[in-house]
Amino acid sequence: MLEFITTVLLLDCGIYFVYTIFIMNTAVINIKTEVSTKKQAQKIASGLGISLSSFINAYLKELIKTKRVEFSLGETPSPYLIKVLKQAEKNLKEGKGSPVFDNAEDAIAWLDDPKAKYQNGDRV
Repeated sequence: MLEFITTVLLLDCGIYFVYTIFIMNTAVINIKTEVSTKKQAQKIASGLGISLSSFINAYLKELIKTKRVEFSLGETPSPYLIKVLKQAEKNLKEGKGSPVFDNAEDAIAWLDDPKAKYQNGDRV
C-alpha cells in the first residue's frame, strides 16, 4: 500500500514548491543463492531495464495473481546427447528397434532371449 505525504512550501517570492513523498509499506526478504545465479539474474533484469528487486517483486505479484509457478527449460542439448539421439533415429530408420511390449516381463524375456531379433530381423 502506498502512502502519500505532501508538503507545500511558500517561499518569500510567492513561489510554491510542492513535495510529494511516496512511502511504500515494504518487507525485506533475504534469500541465499549462488553468486553466479545472482549476477546472471541481475544482468537479465538490467537488460529489461529494471532492478533485480523489482524483477523479483513483479514475479511474486504474478505468483499471487495466478497461483502458478512456471519454469522454462530453454536449455540446448549437449553434443553427446545430440549424437546419441541421431544414432537412435538412424537405428529406428534401419529397423533396429525392439518390438512393442505390453508389460515389463515380456520386455525382459525378449532381452534375455539369445534368439531375439530386431524388427528388421537382425539379431540383437
